[in-house]
Amino acid sequence: MKPPPLQNTKLLLVTGMSGAGKSTALNVLEDLGYEAIDNLPLELINRLLRTPDANPEHAEGRPLAIGVDSRTRSFLERQAQADIERLRSMPHVDLQLLYFDCSDNELAKRFSQTRRRHPLALDRPVTDGIIRERSRMAPLRELSDVYFDTTSLTIHDLKRRLVDLFAPERSETLTLTVMSFGFSRGVPRDADLMFDMRFLRNPHYVPDLRPMTGLDEPVAAYVAADKDFTRVFDQMVDLIKMLLPRYKEEGKAYLTIAIGCTGGRHRSVFTTELLAKTLEKASYKVHISHRDVALSQVQQS
Repeated sequence: MKPPPLQNTKLLLVTGMSGAGKSTALNVLEDLGYEAIDNLPLELINRLLRTPDANPEHAEGRPLAIGVDSRTRSFLERQAQADIERLRSMPHVDLQLLYFDCSDNELAKRFSQTRRRHPLALDRPVTDGIIRERSRMAPLRELSDVYFDTTSLTIHDLKRRLVDLFAPERSETLTLTVMSFGFSRGVPRDADLMFDMRFLRNPHYVPDLRPMTGLDEPVAAYVAADKDFTRVFDQMVDLIKMLLPRYKEEGKAYLTIAIGCTGGRHRSVFTTELLAKTLEKASYKVHISHRDVALSQVQQS
């Protein structure tokens, strides 16, 4: 007896580092109408794709979101890589691989706060499990279609990004995040475009301005008064406006523009606010994020 034919199916494989947000993602995708299944061996997906949906309203079957990671039974990274390539080659399967990542320090912090044991370090320090898992998951990261770095994201931010990307009723308008950050604390790994404001005069060295941030008017006025700020900012806006329609043509639904300075509290914050307002006037939907502005000066040093 021949197996039933494969149905036309949209398939999201949700993978990445433990603690980076995969479970949250599966819950959100389930709310968006996906049939969410966690920890399913890849070799069983074929069987699942051949199972008719019981709901007659979904003649082609509901879209699937399947969690795959190092906890999955008999997980072997090279075999998983081959299984994913096999699924990509199936003409009836529209597959996207979502990879969730996070900095090692933040992952260790999350496991400590939840008092959960890392699945690859049940009797060892959590850092050992993180190192081991990062090595095992590296081949899948290379195959990913959508990469999420959740180090600085709240659960709300992550939900918003998933809704923007995968909600059937989402707007066709490119959704932008403009974020400020400090180079002293590392660059954001999920940035699509990055601009460096460290050439501007630094308010940090003005005693009256040092305790303030780029959200305060005196700092804003100081940065804007730099002899090169207006010329560089205008050129930056022209470049971004030229690129955004091209990103949209390529099917990108979400774009992150990162603006950096040394500490992430003065120059980058003001520039981020001004850029967001400028893009909003051009009818773009813009979210603002200030990654490092809440850090104290002691933490910045």
